[in-house]
Amino acid sequence: MPAATPRPEFVSFLSDYGYADEFVGVCKSVILSIAPHLQIIDVSHNIPAHDVRAGALTLVRAAQYLPVGIILAVVDPGVGTDRRAIAVQTESCILIGPDNGILAPTVAILGGALSAVSITNPDYLLESAGPTFSGRDVFAPAAGFIASGVALGDLGESIDPASLTPGMLPIADTEGEEIRCEIWWIDSFGNAQLNIGPESLAERGLVVGDQIEVKIRDNAGMLRWVHTYADAKPSEFALVVDSYGLCSLVLDRRSAAAEHDLRIGTEVRISTPPASVVGVGARTVKEPLVTEVSITRPPGESE
Repeated sequence: MPAATPRPEFVSFLSDYGYADEFVGVCKSVILSIAPHLQIIDVSHNIPAHDVRAGALTLVRAAQYLPVGIILAVVDPGVGTDRRAIAVQTESCILIGPDNGILAPTVAILGGALSAVSITNPDYLLESAGPTFSGRDVFAPAAGFIASGVALGDLGESIDPASLTPGMLPIADTEGEEIRCEIWWIDSFGNAQLNIGPESLAERGLVVGDQIEVKIRDNAGMLRWVHTYADAKPSEFALVVDSYGLCSLVLDRRSAAAEHDLRIGTEVRISTPPASVVGVGARTVKEPLVTEVSITRPPGESE
């Protein structure tokens, strides 16, 4: 019999359920009915419906600030199919959710998976008239029972962490004359985060205050790299390094996404400026480069 896990005090909960329906409240009620001592942190429930990648990116951005405990992530377009429901043990947290890649980036930044199980034991599931609400019937009970001291291995059969679905995240191409990156998040203020950090600009000799040539779809223009939003002039389309350490396209106190028709997945090409170029606009481009995010530990690293 596996040893019982220490009792977590927090569940950090992310989903695409929104707040129009009862789904979030029902899941939280199920968790608390099993483990009333828990505190539940709502990371976000406004992930676009069925958008696993958006859920994975939101979770990985938040993960370093979440307390030790349980992370529950439910963006599950494959609900009711043979996709696995999983619980993954890392050094600091247990992550629960569908095996569709939503957990993979966060497992990776938490140091990799120590172990994983497929949640199948009927003793720890809710009975249901249909298979379309795994958040209530599978994942929420799993979180509650783990928080009550049930061992991970009691939830179901052990599975090889290497068999879990990896996360597919876009990576920038920084090898050519241009940096080819993409917008992978637009926040509620309309700031468009790119999948590059300032080191990619610094490698080309660029520093804060410099002009940068940017091509978005069929249009090219000049942006200034500024320290913060207020350093941009009124109506100036600018680039900042945001609070996550990534480059973002911004307008001060306005929506860069709305005014420049920026969308998640839009390719952005960046280079050092030749001389003078015209203003910037927008429209869609090539398939993004992607990489698999492994959720297993690197070879040779101890558990």
